[in-house]
Amino acid sequence: MADETATLAAYVSALDHDDIPAEVRTRAKLLTLDFLGSAIRARRDAESTPSLLQMLTSLSLDGSGPATVFGDERGWTPAIAALLNGALGHSLDFDDTHADSSLHPSAPVVPAAFAIGELIGASGREVLTAIIAGYEVCCRLGNALDPTSHYARGFHPTATAGAYGAAAAAAKLLKLSPERIIAAFGVSGSQAAGSLQFLVNGAWNKRYQVGAAAMNGVIAATLANHGFVGATQSIEGIHGLLVGYTDTPHPGKAIADLGTVYETMKIGIKPYPSCRYTHAAIDALIAMRREHGLTPDQIRRVEIGLHRNGITLTGDATTKRHPKTIVAGQFSMYFTGALALAQGSFGWDDYARLGDAEIDALADRFEVVQDTRLEGRTHPFGGRVTIHTDQGVLERINDDPSGEPCSFPSADAMTGKFMQLAQPVLGDGAQRFADALLTLEQFERIDGVARLGRL
Repeated sequence: MADETATLAAYVSALDHDDIPAEVRTRAKLLTLDFLGSAIRARRDAESTPSLLQMLTSLSLDGSGPATVFGDERGWTPAIAALLNGALGHSLDFDDTHADSSLHPSAPVVPAAFAIGELIGASGREVLTAIIAGYEVCCRLGNALDPTSHYARGFHPTATAGAYGAAAAAAKLLKLSPERIIAAFGVSGSQAAGSLQFLVNGAWNKRYQVGAAAMNGVIAATLANHGFVGATQSIEGIHGLLVGYTDTPHPGKAIADLGTVYETMKIGIKPYPSCRYTHAAIDALIAMRREHGLTPDQIRRVEIGLHRNGITLTGDATTKRHPKTIVAGQFSMYFTGALALAQGSFGWDDYARLGDAEIDALADRFEVVQDTRLEGRTHPFGGRVTIHTDQGVLERINDDPSGEPCSFPSADAMTGKFMQLAQPVLGDGAQRFADALLTLEQFERIDGVARLGRL
């Protein structure tokens, strides 16, 4: 049996910035830019942010430190900064997605890398290398877990595999040996947690558990750095990740083509602030509305076909049709689809239309079903839209949502999305921060970059 834990640890330890293809480094910078735009906006707008901050104050965990919480005005301790940045960056559900593993890699990885990077005064090159190491680890473990089986068990892969990715990023910056990285992964095996029960009532657990994964990665790597004995074989062992968290493990996917194929290049970004499983259908609805001049009064019935994972997350008619909270809206194919069809667009500020009579009435004409044509494809994020009108039936199938690697936006488009999110918070400083993130490798110390993301 291969030792996937040791193989990944050796890879993280040996990864060298100059050996990473330039296109991978560029992609990682764009993904980091995208994620931090969401984190900054959520610091001001996400409804869960005040309770997170009040919890820290109540527990005397809000002390000052060297690490940045983006969109905030002061320094925080590294572990708490990782917790907050991870939770904030995931709060809008506008952050990147790796289709094969069905997880959001930046949310646990980028906060851990910045927290440790600011703590030790790392360079931009070092932080970027650590981010890529974290992406590779969590995406590969997500692949190995088999997202369909992992979801069926009730787990959220961004929080489970993400804890390992965060530990990898932190361990890389701390320059841990392979043996010490194995120990960090051993601790991560005890920290990997993330329940899908939040789907039942639109709870905020999803945001918190991803932030906790980022924080736990910082803690795991720091424990290992100080000689803590962590479990060995925490991925493939008899009680390891691939045993306890899935019914159909694929351990070979954790290390396949390691060092030659970069999962980082397979990460896509979101054009809409909702579950990725809604996006292909939203793309189709917006396109069909435009191409056929559709208006809500012409619509008699809309059927959305999704992969079974999408049904699990967004398609339950009894709980998803008329969401009342933002989280519930983010995981409602009915609300997001009706919104897109009604107005031909969908952005963060449109959650103000939760409970809108026009949207609810149109959502009543939607049905969401499993479409077997979308099963067994390379990615599970496809969508089929069938619209019944008085003039006839229109149908469109999108194999992939926009923003996937095959349609990855330009740097200008990515900067535009960042500015839409960050400028209302940072003002004129948003452009300076974006410019710094896109030239990350030129900075001798990452704290000079991170502080541009403060108020």
